[in-house]
Amino acid sequence: MTTAERTSRGIALEDLSGIRQRVTAKKDQRARLHSWAFAQLGGFVEYKARRAGVPVVFVDPRNTSRQCSECWHTHRTNRVTQARFVCRSCGTVMHADHNGSRNIAHRGEAAWRRGAVNRPRISTR
Repeated sequence: MTTAERTSRGIALEDLSGIRQRVTAKKDQRARLHSWAFAQLGGFVEYKARRAGVPVVFVDPRNTSRQCSECWHTHRTNRVTQARFVCRSCGTVMHADHNGSRNIAHRGEAAWRRGAVNRPRISTR
């Protein structure tokens, strides 16, 4: 938050509303999935950001972990493991979370371009 405020950047978050209805989980994982407070976390971040004057945008989370942040190729096998991303098209290799965060940042930037009055740069760090 402080970095976004200091550098005049915004924050892009995945819109996780309705995730419990969209995601299927094995029986032994359901309790853990349903105990996560997605809306509460997003609300806290949004509240704090707005108080600091930092714009927030929520983006579509679909395929953020399967899409290459370099060439945009999307395939389920791009996500090799929980931590490893390897693009089957261009060969980009990186940590899967870093790739996903870059995709969220790209989508946030595109959302601001489509209609935001303020268009802050999104940090991918």
